[in-house]
Parts: sequence; structure tokens; C-alpha cells
Amino acid sequence: MTATSYNLADLFEQAADEWPDRLHVSDERASRTFAEMDARANRLAHHLTSVGIGHGDYVGIYATNRVEWVEAVWAVFKVRAVWININYRYVEDELAYLFNEAGLTYLVVEDTYVDRAAAVAPDLPRLVIGEDYEEALAAQSDARDFAPRSNDDHYVLFTGGTTGMPKGVIWRHEDVCFALGGGIDVRTGELMQDPSEFIDKGNNGFQIVCYPLSPLMHGASQWALMGQCFSGNSIVLRSAFDPIGVWEAVASDGVNLLFLTGDAMARPLLDSLDDERVKELDLSSLFAISSSAVLFSQTCKDEFLERFPNLVISDSIGSSESGANGVTFVSKGTPMQGGPNVKAVHGATVLDDDLNPVEPGSGVIGRLARSGHIPQGYLNDPVKTAALFVTGGDGTRYVIPGDAATIEADGTITMLGRGSVSINTGGEKVFPEEVENSLKSNPDVLDAVVVGVPDDRWGEHVAAVVQPREGRSIDLAGVQEHCRQHVAGYKVPRQLVIVDEVVRSPAGKHDYRWAKRVATEADQSESAS
Repeated sequence: MTATSYNLADLFEQAADEWPDRLHVSDERASRTFAEMDARANRLAHHLTSVGIGHGDYVGIYATNRVEWVEAVWAVFKVRAVWININYRYVEDELAYLFNEAGLTYLVVEDTYVDRAAAVAPDLPRLVIGEDYEEALAAQSDARDFAPRSNDDHYVLFTGGTTGMPKGVIWRHEDVCFALGGGIDVRTGELMQDPSEFIDKGNNGFQIVCYPLSPLMHGASQWALMGQCFSGNSIVLRSAFDPIGVWEAVASDGVNLLFLTGDAMARPLLDSLDDERVKELDLSSLFAISSSAVLFSQTCKDEFLERFPNLVISDSIGSSESGANGVTFVSKGTPMQGGPNVKAVHGATVLDDDLNPVEPGSGVIGRLARSGHIPQGYLNDPVKTAALFVTGGDGTRYVIPGDAATIEADGTITMLGRGSVSINTGGEKVFPEEVENSLKSNPDVLDAVVVGVPDDRWGEHVAAVVQPREGRSIDLAGVQEHCRQHVAGYKVPRQLVIVDEVVRSPAGKHDYRWAKRVATEADQSESAS
């Protein structure tokens, strides 16, 4: 590796050379030290080369969280190919769309999903995790004898598709390393000057054991894995999210840091702490929680701090299109506000409609933007690329994913929500995340999603789709009374739909299309009765 290489495979190999005997990753079935992972990834990389995979080819990884997922990550990057994250919950039509959109040339697939993959793409070459996979690795050399790589090699992250069809975001290795992999210190905003700083960081203290709870098909867990790996930390994986199982893994594996996605995981984790099986566990190793991607309410943060008084909690915002945009470190009792308020990372700002930076403290609502280390654009979509990747008046290139935000007098950024799901009611704009935050501070509410429903008078009205806590009841009047204490009157829900479970993506993100359909159908049913 050259002194200036931020190629992701090079950074992994740098870590493997520095800490060969450290535990890199473990799951329910197996574990790998850095040296073991490097050797097996080399074997898989040689197998990929033997079947014609090389620079720029797209290789799908279709599996739940397991060590082979990680082996495939490093193997694909070692041969300068690009791996594609595949949502294992997709049905055949969705899978066919993704396979075609990504232009897959090869597939590494868990045996559970072979039949579905074969039905969608019967001629796509594949390697099945299991006996075939092990035979393929055994037939190859574990030598690290690959051609030089480049900082310009590509990493593609497919979005979750919660508000539309998923799109592939194209990143250069160097850019994504800085945006998501630790190349920028989120506390100070300082940029890394040399890749060897990852080694310095990993040798400054002890090896941290990290447990990303989301599927590896989600960007947050991919970067919990890769970013922590570069500094020699250890990763715990489990095939599925189970709250009690999480606490059992914390106790058995000595987990120090949990990566989760907001209330969708935080709430069941907190509730399970009262289970007798959990009460018997030693959870003293846990000292930090990091949340990203979705709302992490102050209510849940406070409860974690009551349960674990010495816990350090960080809450970050970001997207597949921009990387991390800001982070906040949480203290107990922070007053609830409309949306997350974070310290902006290097390159993050808020732009007005004319693509000029919003004046701090002006109260102007603009759009979150980032410059510097940002993606190249969307895979196969020049029109959408042109819409989101823009050039400001000063010639700066920005990505504007669509999140509404404002910048406070102290330079912090307050997030208001994704503009694509904002609600226009009587000419007033309502951002769902602000109302969801107020709903989740209600002790009777377990989960909630807010959407706009067509309304003859108001254009749209605010509807809340709510999952109550077990054994609790809730009505519209109670919801409205509670919300009026936190948000303006026009933001208060005018419709309440009670559901057994709020539907989310495997990564914990709201499925706004589902919620809108449920609320609209409920409204039509009420109107007809």
C-alpha cells in the first residue's frame, strides 16, 4: 500500500498487517482474526478472478449478517470489483429490479436465498455460501498477490428505497473513507493527513468490541464494520435483530459499543432490560451507543442514561448520498426540539433556494448540503444525478439529498425531515420527523410515523399511524393534547390510525409509502361510514 492510499482494500490489509492476531469479526457460527480474514478473502478473491471477475465488475452479496458477508466485501475490493448490497427481504419483482439496475455479473448468496435468486436470474453465475463456498476457497491460494489499486476505485451503496425505488450511489474509495470511514474526526472536523493515522488510533488504547445491529445490507452497518476495522477494532455480528439476544451477546462477547438505528431498535432493547433473562446478565462492558439514519428520541436517550449512567451516546445524521453530516453527543434531560440538532461535520451546511449558504440564526429553512468528499452520482441515472449534485454560485459542488434544515446561531444544524415526505396542510409545511418526535415522548406510544393524507379543505391533513405500548390505549384527543405541548397547532395530527406494528425497513427506517396507504385507506373508510 502506498503512503497515500485510501483504497478500502488497502486499508483493510494495513490493519491485517498491524494486528494479525486480533479478532476481526465473529458471528453465531464462526470467528476470524484479521490474519484469518485476510487469507480467506485472498482465496475468495482468487476464485473471483478465476471466473472472470475484475476491475469494475458488480458482485452482489445476498445474505444475512455473517462472517462470509465480510469475506466477500474484502475479496471483491481486493480485485477492484464493486460489491452490491442486496436486501434479503425483497420479493422477486424487487429483486429483479435491483439485479438489473446494478448490472450484476456475479452473486455470492446464502443458501436460504438460492431459489429466489435463481428464479430471478437463472443464468447469473453464483457462489453459494456453504459447501460450495468452502470448496471454492480451498481450491485457491491465500497469497496476497493482487495488482495495485486506486483511490478512484468505486464503492456503490444502494439506498433503502423507503420513499421510492432504491438507487445506487457511486462513491470513490477515498471520498467515502473520509465521508463515512473515519477520515474526518467528527468531534474536531479535522481531516486525516495520512492513512497511517488509522494505525495510530488503533494503538492508542485497547481494542473496542463493536456490535452493529442493522443488516450489513444497510450503509450504517457497513461503515460500522469498515470504519472500526481500519483502527483494529472487533466486530460482533448476528443474523437477525433480537433484543434479548443483543444483551446476551453484549454479555458473552464483552461488547463495548452498540451501533443502532434510533427508536426502532432502542425501544425494544430498553423494554427487554426488564426480562428476567436479561437481569441475570453482566452488561458492564457496554460504555457507548451510536445511533444513525433514523430518529433517536430524547425519551429513549434519557432512559438509556437512567439504566446506564456512565453511557456515552452519540446521535448522527447522514444519508447514502452524502455520508455523515453531523453528530451530537447526548446528555440526560436535553430539551426536546423539533428535530435532531447536530454539530456539522466538515463540508456540511444549509443552502437556500438560490444555493447560497443560510445565515446562521436567521431562521431560514433551507436544504442540508455537503461539499468536498461526496459521491460521483447515481448509477444509471444522469437526470437524478444532475438534480441532487449541483454547483453553487461560488463554483462549489454540493450534494443536496433533500433534507430540510436550518442553521442555528451557534453553527449547529437542526434537521426538520426529508422534503420528499413533508406535508403541505393549508399552505403550511409540516416535516413528519418533528411530529414523530413529539408523539414518541408520549409514554403510551411505542412507535409512530406521520404522513399527509389528501384533504378537500386543507390539501393534506396530518395523520399519525401509531403503535401503542402493550397494555396501553390511546385516542386522537389524547394524542392532540400531548402534541400541542411540543409543536404548533397546524402540526398536530388530525387523524389517528392504530396499528399492531409500525412497518419499517430491515435497517429500521420508516416505510412512508406503507404508512400513507394505511392512513389514506383508514380515512376513506371513515368517510364512507
